[in-house]
Amino acid sequence: MKLVRKDIEKDNAGQVTLVPEEPEDMWHTYNLVQVGDSLRASTIRKVQTESSTGSVGSNRVRTTLTLCVAAIDFDSQACQLRVKGTNIQENEYVKMGAYHTIELEPNRQFTLAKKQWDSVVLERIEQACDPAWSADVAAVVMQEGLAHICLVTPSMTLTRAKVEVNIPRKRKGNCSQHDRALERFYEQVVQAIQRHIHFDIVKCILVASPGFVREQFCDYMFQQAVKTDNKVLLENRSKFLQVHASSGHKYSLKEALCDPTVASRLSDTKAAGEVKALDDFYKMLQHEPDRAFYGLKQVEKANEAMAIDTLLISDELFRHQDVATRSRYVRLVDSVKENAGTVRIFSSLHVSGEQLSQLTGVAAILRFPVPELSDQEDDSSSEED
Repeated sequence: MKLVRKDIEKDNAGQVTLVPEEPEDMWHTYNLVQVGDSLRASTIRKVQTESSTGSVGSNRVRTTLTLCVAAIDFDSQACQLRVKGTNIQENEYVKMGAYHTIELEPNRQFTLAKKQWDSVVLERIEQACDPAWSADVAAVVMQEGLAHICLVTPSMTLTRAKVEVNIPRKRKGNCSQHDRALERFYEQVVQAIQRHIHFDIVKCILVASPGFVREQFCDYMFQQAVKTDNKVLLENRSKFLQVHASSGHKYSLKEALCDPTVASRLSDTKAAGEVKALDDFYKMLQHEPDRAFYGLKQVEKANEAMAIDTLLISDELFRHQDVATRSRYVRLVDSVKENAGTVRIFSSLHVSGEQLSQLTGVAAILRFPVPELSDQEDDSSSEED
């Protein structure tokens, strides 16, 4: 994402002009745009024209519109963002108040204006415009006959390809059908890796599977690379890291990212940090439940006691339609930071973010036990009885 201009007043009202450069930038934009904002961008509009003879025709024209945002639609697979709203600025093709849908395009700038820019949104702009926050991890999660090729960016897990091949069972005295199908499966996975993984950007490629599938696949891939003199694969051999996963499904990626070998290799990536934070929370919940809280009310009470060491919060909560509710989450984040706590904003498109959403989307690891909060809950429930 490229920041072209930033005009924000002391009262936090203002506008920013941005240029989305990567597919992931559309996800960042989706988290920036909220209902009630003003969005100005180039778009295509179908316009009816009447000739001197009275015949009516229609043309598609490119024009720049300013919309008051009414609805936002994000397609996570295609990384496409559509913003629907009413026109709020005079235009020769579109009447004031008329509805239009803008599909934001890569490498075309847009200007977003808000009455109130909060700290969470401004921090996301900083992250989106920082080139260090790019996809530096790829993963091949596989089992016999099924593989998912994923890109793990700081903000989401993108499934780039799914390979499925029916593998017949081994039969006594005849394994040829099984071996041929397995070789065909491996070949398709290798092709998907070469098609979807940019080796000049990616620092590490995880190959995760149950059993010996990953070893057999890597042996096949590099034997074929030697035979065909595939320099790209051979030069990047050191980037492949084999780890255990319980299956070839996408959710098994969390296990692979939790592996200590992977954690040390990916110590500088946000995705690994999110997974570790969630893992630490679950461990704390198991061994010291008085230091692991989840749910907004409990976490807010822990924050009042200045007990929060690490706040885990889903970015989904900052897309809440109710301004007061959204502001409540922003205040919580700001307060934890003021009290020298760490804030980890999880992407709802990451496997770790999906898990956090199941815990209400907000959780906290505390500096010290706060048993009185759970005691208060017990007292209130007994009073109700």
